[in-house]
Amino acid sequence: MSTTEELKALHEKWFANCTCELKKTATQPVPGDGNPNAEIVFIGEAPGKNEDLEGRPFVGAAGKFLAEMLESINMKRENIYITNIVKYRPPNNRDPEPSEKDACRAWLHDELALIRPKLIVFLGRHSMNDFFPDLRISLVHGKLVHKKFPNIRAEYFLPLYHPAAALYNGGMRETLADDFKKIPLILKKIAEGKTAESEEPAEKVPPKILEEKSKEKEAVQEALF
Repeated sequence: MSTTEELKALHEKWFANCTCELKKTATQPVPGDGNPNAEIVFIGEAPGKNEDLEGRPFVGAAGKFLAEMLESINMKRENIYITNIVKYRPPNNRDPEPSEKDACRAWLHDELALIRPKLIVFLGRHSMNDFFPDLRISLVHGKLVHKKFPNIRAEYFLPLYHPAAALYNGGMRETLADDFKKIPLILKKIAEGKTAESEEPAEKVPPKILEEKSKEKEAVQEALF
């Protein structure tokens, strides 16, 4: 069975088994979409109106803006995989409830286990805080975060502002564009093994934000970004 077929089967399993209460109000589930062999997985918050109608993530205005950002680093949507922490649209696009995130978490982790990306990019605070509840997006956006989780191959995470938040905010839009430009170099450094810090075998170890703390780290940061 190919990875594409495995991913389809995975989604069909969760269509039937997901216990999220949002199933009662959403038009349909919105599973992840894209390249099942992608090096990068982008994770957003939850489907909006357009996504709920089409059954695909990031197809509205924010999705078009995301496509522009991908083009700016010579990538296309076909090169990446994109999903959300919650697979059903919350009513009136409200924030997902903790119970709704909990109900969809195993689905997301199954996606990540199958795709095995090198880098996970968080689009907005909700997806970031699902993995790193103590981090603040305003402080860590555009900074590479290193942490090992059980059953998730990726050790490197890049928090970014959500495209929907940046769409009509000139300053935030510029910040997102600048942060996006770091992605190719980050991937290159991951491939070369030049980003790793000390081993962290326990999942309870706090995440490391790879910032300069010495002249040596300043050189690493400059090479990365």
